[in-house]
Amino acid sequence: MWLWTRSLTCLTLLLIAATLTAQESSISTFVYHRFGDDRFPSTNIKLEQFEAHLKYLKENDYQVVTLSEALKRLQKRKRFPKTAVLTVDDGYLTFYQNAIPLLQQYGFTATVFVNTETVGGSDFMDWKQLQEVQELGIEIGNHSHSHAYFLNTSQEEFESDLELSETEFSTHLGRVPVVYAYPYGEWNPEMAAHLEAKGYLGAVAQNSGILYKEAPQFHLPRFPMSETYARLEDFVSKLKTLPLRVEKYEPVSSGYMGSTEKPRVNLEFKESNLKLEQLQCFIQGADCQKSIQIVKDGQVKLNVRPDRDLKRRRTLFTITVPDADGHWHWFSYLWVIPSIEE
Repeated sequence: MWLWTRSLTCLTLLLIAATLTAQESSISTFVYHRFGDDRFPSTNIKLEQFEAHLKYLKENDYQVVTLSEALKRLQKRKRFPKTAVLTVDDGYLTFYQNAIPLLQQYGFTATVFVNTETVGGSDFMDWKQLQEVQELGIEIGNHSHSHAYFLNTSQEEFESDLELSETEFSTHLGRVPVVYAYPYGEWNPEMAAHLEAKGYLGAVAQNSGILYKEAPQFHLPRFPMSETYARLEDFVSKLKTLPLRVEKYEPVSSGYMGSTEKPRVNLEFKESNLKLEQLQCFIQGADCQKSIQIVKDGQVKLNVRPDRDLKRRRTLFTITVPDADGHWHWFSYLWVIPSIEE
């Protein structure tokens, strides 16, 4: 009995150690927009919800860092304390009025992505307020100048817009951002390559998931937080989710069975201790069809596709799978059809 109890205790400790190692090599990242602004529930978070997030992070010993610091941490270290990143898109005035006091109360920072054309507009922070939050230790990121649909413009227009936004940041804040958020989460390899060549550390898109060292640095994922998805239990669940460490993926624009309207995404990752029989696939506006093949050395090939034509401009493909220890792993990909206008 003593030996059995001791063995069980050792197994429990090993499982805890494995969980900590996984959590200490990945970083959960969240995106917010408006704070305490009931006019826009789809992009707003109630202040009591936001404070509950901050309180949980504080009470559970999470470090909250800027996005650029998170990217540096991932590249420099294999393990680090529990870490989270809070990002905010668009630079709305409610961040200055309602979120900053709570961040100061809990001693946390954030990264705010600003599109420079709207600075000083009726619902947006002005340059003086942005200078103030920057001096408080908040990171200012680039969200373009015009917030355009860049997949419907030329690469030259994207580069010109980037240069204009950088001039505005340099003039008014004395520095150029090192992280970028694509408007609407829409990007292509040419845009990503240009940002990297310009010296940016990374860029975020509109897919959900967790940061880890091998993740593509120029279309990084974030979990959206708004009234509908911001309950504390949802926040904690996302905070404890682990990345599905996809080694290779291929979006196939020709689609399934020759249809350009039914795209598919092919993924490859290691089987490891994942419970593939419980793998789930979600596609907005459609049922997900999938096929899984395990090849040599535990390499998994996964194909996912919608069961019908896509009618949305942006469709999120999401894959979740538990491991043998009960922890969920997450990957998502944003499919964009630029010919569909919003």
